[in-house]
Amino acid sequence: MVSHVFSRDESPDLRMALRLHQAGQLGPAGDIYREILTRNPNNTYALHYLGLLETRAGNLEHGTSLIARSLQLEPSNIQFRENYAALLYDARRYELAVEICDEELRANPRSVYLLYISALALFKLNRLPESLEAFDKLLSLQPDHLIAINERGIVLVEMGENDKALVDFQKAISLSPKFPDAHINMGNLLGKLDRYDEAKLEFEKAVALNPRLARAWSGLGNTLRDRHLFDEALAAFDKALALESDIVEAWLGRGNVCASLKQFDDALAAYDRALILKPDLAQAWFGRGNVYASLKQYEKALSAYDQALSLEHDLTYALANRLYTKQLLCDWTNIESEIDQVSSTIRNKKSFFPFNLLLISSSPEDQLQCAKVFASHQRSFPPLWRGEIYSHSRIRIAYLSADFHEHATAYLTVGLFEKHDKNHFEVYAISTGPNDNSDIRLRIARAVDHFIDVGDKSDEEIAQLIRRFEIDLLLDLKGWTYNARNNVLPRRVAPLQVNYLGYPGTIGADYIDYIIADPTIIPKEQFPYYSERVVWLPDTYQVNDSRRPISEHALTHEESVLPAAAFVFCCFNNPYKILPDMFDIWMRLLQRTEGSILWLFENHPTASANLRREAERRGVSPKRLVFAQKIPLPDHLARHRHADLFLDTMPCTAHTTASDALWAGLPIVTCLGETFAGRVAASLLQAIGLPELVTASLKEYESLALKLANDPALLQGIKTKLAQNREIYPLFDTARFTRHIEAAYVTMFERHQRGEKPEPFAVAPIK
Repeated sequence: MVSHVFSRDESPDLRMALRLHQAGQLGPAGDIYREILTRNPNNTYALHYLGLLETRAGNLEHGTSLIARSLQLEPSNIQFRENYAALLYDARRYELAVEICDEELRANPRSVYLLYISALALFKLNRLPESLEAFDKLLSLQPDHLIAINERGIVLVEMGENDKALVDFQKAISLSPKFPDAHINMGNLLGKLDRYDEAKLEFEKAVALNPRLARAWSGLGNTLRDRHLFDEALAAFDKALALESDIVEAWLGRGNVCASLKQFDDALAAYDRALILKPDLAQAWFGRGNVYASLKQYEKALSAYDQALSLEHDLTYALANRLYTKQLLCDWTNIESEIDQVSSTIRNKKSFFPFNLLLISSSPEDQLQCAKVFASHQRSFPPLWRGEIYSHSRIRIAYLSADFHEHATAYLTVGLFEKHDKNHFEVYAISTGPNDNSDIRLRIARAVDHFIDVGDKSDEEIAQLIRRFEIDLLLDLKGWTYNARNNVLPRRVAPLQVNYLGYPGTIGADYIDYIIADPTIIPKEQFPYYSERVVWLPDTYQVNDSRRPISEHALTHEESVLPAAAFVFCCFNNPYKILPDMFDIWMRLLQRTEGSILWLFENHPTASANLRREAERRGVSPKRLVFAQKIPLPDHLARHRHADLFLDTMPCTAHTTASDALWAGLPIVTCLGETFAGRVAASLLQAIGLPELVTASLKEYESLALKLANDPALLQGIKTKLAQNREIYPLFDTARFTRHIEAAYVTMFERHQRGEKPEPFAVAPIK
């Protein structure tokens, strides 16, 4: 809308043009301005307002030249300068807008309008303290300027002054409760502060005030998504986009929700729409990368992450996801420098997904730092458990996991659930993952007192449910892994919260009381690198099921795609655990062991092709690498019989794959690492009585593997010992393990009942 104060001196045709201009009839108004200028080229009003009209029509250069002439002819006209400053702001020429405002404010320091335009332009230039100063000057002149108060709050949010921003938004709402923009800004800030219920209420107020306000629906969608109310969030984003189809934030939000719902085609379509509107939107490229990674289209994922990082080099978690994707592809291009970059990122206290660090770091200090920073960036919530002392006839323990289906965690834990002493423990399994109706899921459901499927519930609903159950000990079997519900435990839903099994490292948060380990996994000198109090079990921390079936069908070498009479080195770890230093050792072992091959697990054909290429680069025929496909677990266990020696990875060793191999009778050579993730195989070997297969360095690791490969009698002796020990050593004694971990639970519980704080302790072995 053009701003003009009419005067008696104006000609009728100019007055008509101005009225038409104000009414939005720009074509007729422009014709009259031009006619006036043919008669009088120096008519300042015709020059000025035709310049505004031309600029609005997209003729920026011509329009600004007309306005500049009007200001040369009438430099003291403050209305012209205000219009010009607003025009420059609308044209995103923020520097020039600030200059024009500054020039006029020197002569007219009490111009509220110019202070407002200046404050907005300075904000766009990210000159936040100056923007705040301009708003403060404006509000000293007009304290009840509603729009300025609201905009000042936005500046404060960008400056990190959230408490002060809340005051401004609340003041704006107090001045005008029916001002929806203030409710939207309040909702955005409350969402940022993890106050989701309050944020939702503010967006709902904005929607009630103006149901056609698309930004309010979009904000509501983001809040609902943060609460894992995905269907409601999707409906809100769709409402926003039905009102305004070009809202970038709503397309981005819709993409994020669809990705969470695993509606990957819809997610990609939404990200594409966002990128059409804003090609430099790094978050949309990042979202595309995540979707492609979920679809195992890793090359496309890598390309999307590269694009995201080129636009925003420190985009949170993009670096972590990109490096993890490269590891999934066994793409080692510049891997050493990228790992160094990650280490630098962590030491500079930047957020990085902790699980990804386990695969590349041998530093417990870095892992603690990473976990603490990541935890500090997660949402904080008021505790649901307020210090009550529960009194039940049995100790209530709950296992929280997304993996109660065809998954390694399910196969490891099912025997524990079956062996629990139900006279003393009431056992809950709280499942946040998919229901695949598998035998292992049904077996778990039968084993526990209560199997609770909460896969379709929000984190908040899950937390409230656990609180209502009055759980004494909550065992988190996921930690910082994918598909975890990491907003449940921060709500402090149980008196004792324990990190166990699923995540081999520290959580770095004060809402986890204990971590279950053993003296090999976490030696005493490493206690300072864990935010939890360490509980030692006597044999090994890892539970195993002694009822896991091994197929009676013995695959032939042909069925296993293995050459006859070959010495088979094997590693069924996920290929993302393989790094160049370890691969160098393996290739030397192949070169020094006549007729040997390396049998690996195939997770992705590109990764296999890359490993074959890396073998060739090291002088080894690619044909000596053989890849195993995924098959049912009993058959997978059976095919271990065709391997001769399992070669472990570092710095992240075999975990479930190690117990699989040992259960199937296949010896493992490992190296004792510095971190939890680097010591699991060593713990398992200790628990099955084969400490001689644990080496202290990669040099010793290579030497031992070579010795076993070239000494059939020595290797056969190890295999015989493994077969004997499997029946008599603790590793696969599920009943013994259950009594030990139950003793740990009782000690934790009794300390709590006595009002004592969690402290490290060791469980005494059963005699």
